[in-house]
Amino acid sequence: MVNAVLRNKIFSNQVVRFIFSAGMGFLVDIAAFYLFYHNFLEQPNYYVLSYRFDNYTLSLAISFFLGVIVNFLITKYMVFNESVSSPAKQFFRFVSVAIIGFFANLTLLDIFIRSFQIYPPVARIAAALSLFFASFFIHKFFSFSLSLRHHHATGADNETSN
Repeated sequence: MVNAVLRNKIFSNQVVRFIFSAGMGFLVDIAAFYLFYHNFLEQPNYYVLSYRFDNYTLSLAISFFLGVIVNFLITKYMVFNESVSSPAKQFFRFVSVAIIGFFANLTLLDIFIRSFQIYPPVARIAAALSLFFASFFIHKFFSFSLSLRHHHATGADNETSN
């Protein structure tokens, strides 16, 4: 009984649910990155449409996309489920933020690997964790259009103009 009450109290916290959601997306992302980096994309470089990409860049592109899909679904249904924006609008906004996040991750990944000589799977984790907190607020206020007002009883913390 105490465990159920504690669990309900913990999972009623939006930040905790976001950490869970981001964590699941993160696990999918990191696992896919590792698999692609070590098992599927074994050459150091690849050419796509006449552009040369490092193994870790392609691994990041694929793994990041997979993590974004998992993160969006959990975030939509478990974290910001009170949003009144259409699912298509939410997804478009979420992916738009994710694209910016992808390039921020890629920049950090490049710095960690090239400048600090960090092993790419470890650099990937460091890059992702460094951008986590900004992600919560961007998704809350932009992707799912939830205002700063906080009225639990009425559910009035949604913007109705979405």
